Amino acid sequence: MTDNVRTLGETAPAGRLDRILFTRCPVPTASGIAHSLGWLGEEFARDGLRVEALQDKPRAMRAHHNEHDLAGLFREGGNIPALATKARGTPTQVIGLTWIDELQAILVRPETGPIEPAQLKGLRVALPAWSVTRGGSIARGMSLAGIKGALGIAGLTLEDVTFVDVPLAPPSEDSAVNLARMWSGIEALAAGKVDAVYVKGASAVDAARRAGVIVGIDLDGYPSRHTRVNNGTPRPITVSRDLLDNHFDLVVRFLEQTLRAADWAEHNLPALRGILQKETYAGAAGVETAYRNNFHRSLHPDLSEERVALLKQQANFLWLHGFLEHDVDVDAWIDRRPLEVALERRAAFTTGDRAA
Repeated sequence: MTDNVRTLGETAPAGRLDRILFTRCPVPTASGIAHSLGWLGEEFARDGLRVEALQDKPRAMRAHHNEHDLAGLFREGGNIPALATKARGTPTQVIGLTWIDELQAILVRPETGPIEPAQLKGLRVALPAWSVTRGGSIARGMSLAGIKGALGIAGLTLEDVTFVDVPLAPPSEDSAVNLARMWSGIEALAAGKVDAVYVKGASAVDAARRAGVIVGIDLDGYPSRHTRVNNGTPRPITVSRDLLDNHFDLVVRFLEQTLRAADWAEHNLPALRGILQKETYAGAAGVETAYRNNFHRSLHPDLSEERVALLKQQANFLWLHGFLEHDVDVDAWIDRRPLEVALERRAAFTTGDRAA
């Protein structure tokens, strides 16, 4: 199958594709690894389809990461914009869920020292301002969910802290700069304007070191996943309904390559960390600190009952706190068929490979 090539942003006739677009968050993702290893490009070259990453495009095009309104787009990214887009009526479907325990922490000043969750009571906590849209208010949603999880460990609620709005940093053309600026509460913490701030990921580790603040509560140190449900946990892989209806086999093949990349990551941690420095815009120390606990063995997408239940928890939280225009029926949002086929093909391939 070969279609005429169009420039990025032009619309192909209904049901036709001229390229595969994919987008992922700056975190460990099987799709990002498959792209870095060249496997996505190889897979779809035989169809005459280019594979293009939105992260490599100008900022105006990168906005589609949240909107999911481009033909042929695969998105492995945070659940806040994915749920917000679905709540607005965009016909997307979840075809897989991942769970990657990247650093989630409550930062404090050094003189405060490491604290227990119960000691959050009465503190001033940074809360990033609302963005232009509800679904675009990712930093605010993450912070609110992260603080709620930390408070819940001690049986406390959001009413037990004082939230202090902190302004958002102006957007930049540089994705690395935007990521570093996401945690604007760190500056307020270092300046003594707040007492605690929620952060996650490798870029936050680097930003905390630069600001001279420390981890007060390491949320990854607590066993219940319910306390760590947030924008990236679980992280959905979504496609448009049109892509599923008209190009089902392409969707399956995309998932096959993510499963292949996840298998590779299990046995190639040093090389994986090198890829992640580029994917996360972080240094080696930030990557090693943020991604621990054998994270490289859990990059495979699935649609287990546990992950679906955790996504429902997040959807209910976002609806309750005003991040969604309507509630989302998570069960109806999920289409299990492509992952089931991809897993069957992958199992057959690996069995045949061993037999050979």
